[in-house]
Amino acid sequence: MTGAPGAGPAPGPAVLVAGIGNVFLADDGFGPAVAAELLRRPLPDHVQVADFGIRGMDLAYRITAGCAAVILVDAVVRGEAPGTLTVLEPQIPDDTAAGLQTHAMDPVRVLALARRLAAAPAGPLPRVLLVGCEPLVRMTGAEPDVRVELSEPVARAVPEAAGLVLSLLPGLLPAAGPVRAGEPAAGRVPGGA
Repeated sequence: MTGAPGAGPAPGPAVLVAGIGNVFLADDGFGPAVAAELLRRPLPDHVQVADFGIRGMDLAYRITAGCAAVILVDAVVRGEAPGTLTVLEPQIPDDTAAGLQTHAMDPVRVLALARRLAAAPAGPLPRVLLVGCEPLVRMTGAEPDVRVELSEPVARAVPEAAGLVLSLLPGLLPAAGPVRAGEPAAGRVPGGA
């Protein structure tokens, strides 16, 4: 199942792929661009793809709604060459503040909020991976103009990142389901049933 954050969950445990970032701040729009790319591709059953933008509260509640695993996709500054992709498994210290920002999304704070929401009776958070891309253009939101396009190296990384997300799914899906009706089997994720 795919779609917007308000869509209902797929039957059974699902992997949620969440594109996060502000599309008006240049390379910060990487996550939403990857979500859009994934929605154009065949996806296994039980995979939900959504562009959460900067809606941290929506994402926190979705993470606690019975997902088997979550893949966050975001621009991540790690000091690498622009466009470099990285897969991380974020660890959230117990003392991390769980507050949210109104015009940005800090994945660590969203995960801290989700952990607080899941404390009882829902239980622990699902496994969370982060597919990050090193940005070239970093904006703070204090600039006088917005920039809705990705830089060249980050835009080139979008299809590769979508492929990387698909390659992570077989290890996260509880049981690989068939491709939805009307979608070509040739585009299936390797290892799917």
